[in-house]
Amino acid sequence: MNKVVLDASHFDGKARQWDSNPVFIERAARIAAAIRAEVPLSRAMAALDYGCGSGLLSFPLKDELGRITCKDTSAGMLDVLREKIAAQNVTNITVRLTDLTADPLPDERYDLVYSSMTLHHIPDTAHILAVFHHLLNPGGHLCIADLDREDGSFHGPEVDVHHGFDRDALAELARSAGFREVRFRTVFEIVKQREDGERAYPVFLMTAAHG
Repeated sequence: MNKVVLDASHFDGKARQWDSNPVFIERAARIAAAIRAEVPLSRAMAALDYGCGSGLLSFPLKDELGRITCKDTSAGMLDVLREKIAAQNVTNITVRLTDLTADPLPDERYDLVYSSMTLHHIPDTAHILAVFHHLLNPGGHLCIADLDREDGSFHGPEVDVHHGFDRDALAELARSAGFREVRFRTVFEIVKQREDGERAYPVFLMTAAHG
């Protein structure tokens, strides 16, 4: 069986219902709280939210940061985000359709880069970590929320993604990309019903400083 890659069109089709899922909302709130606890946020900071989706993580942080650039490969998700920005008259969030794994790297630099549940969809982990390091100002911070290593049952064996991440291995990749002070904390558990009962999938927040 050929594995299915969950590309932008998959998320385009889910965009209109995304914010109605209470698990997604609670997960974003927990991750935002963990970022606040790990990084001294300020209105002087420029931030990048990569894999932003409908903005569920950036909206809880928008009043504590300066300029936020939200980037994603899903036009449908970004349409929903633009509507939310307009409805709430948000002035410090910019939206861009971008694939940092393929597009030329932009000239802008950030004080904070954060990404939630996106890393496991990117084939070359080392490369995207190097991109994040390139986009950060010296002394800037990286925050990545994603799944701990799992057996493939989270998405199912037919979906072509990383099956979560081993924390030690991911930390080594981050250090190789130039990051320092790499830390992890468990911030959430996604509970799914399986044939053999409920299964909890821990979500970590990795934080690191630009070295």
